[in-house]
Amino acid sequence: MRSELFSAENLEKESAQPGMRLQNSKMLKIELNGEAMARVGSMVAYQGNVQFQALGSGGLGKFLKQKLTGEGVPLMKVTGQGDVFLAELAKDVHIIDLEPGDALSINGSSVLAFDSTLQYDIRMVGGAGMASSGLFNCVFSGYGRIAITTQGTPVVLNVDAPTYVDPQAAVCWSANLQTGYHRAEQLGLGTLLGRRTGEAYTMSFAGHGFVVVQPSEEPPVRGSGEQQQEGGLLGGLLS
Repeated sequence: MRSELFSAENLEKESAQPGMRLQNSKMLKIELNGEAMARVGSMVAYQGNVQFQALGSGGLGKFLKQKLTGEGVPLMKVTGQGDVFLAELAKDVHIIDLEPGDALSINGSSVLAFDSTLQYDIRMVGGAGMASSGLFNCVFSGYGRIAITTQGTPVVLNVDAPTYVDPQAAVCWSANLQTGYHRAEQLGLGTLLGRRTGEAYTMSFAGHGFVVVQPSEEPPVRGSGEQQQEGGLLGGLLS
């Protein structure tokens, strides 16, 4: 049997070291020897002796925060020995290595998988304020790897001047950055007449670090805590 389908670039990639690696730009492979955390529903294939356990948002504290904020990462624990392949709606997959002292704030809808050695918490984005009903994100720290997804090829902005990003396009950023919520659309007669730019609010970033921006906007999912929020940051977290 012959086909370009069976070319070397499409064959399973093997490695002598366990852990995460890219099978291709759209798919993550975890050579599992122990456990890892993954987004619920992201498994597309596996080989070997592997078990999957649903964890909700990753513990009672995070579960309660999810109920209060409407945000969280629906997780499953993957344990055993074998190869696990993960993907999310054919989005691009990127692997980030965190080291002790690093902290990364990530849009929960962009989290695909991470090593169980990492810690994460659901926190309010600084400067969002009650007027916007709050913006919440997941902050990861510790030592290990995390795989994130983007819709298309992202740009990494170096924050060395005031930076503004559409909340649905912000994928992740340095946790030490100062964040805020900035009204981008100017109020005036046109606004009163219903003329909108579609860019009512942006997130602001200041300090020294980076922001990863995707060339697409995650559509917000309206929930109990989002009814008054225009451009909610983490609308895609719950599935």
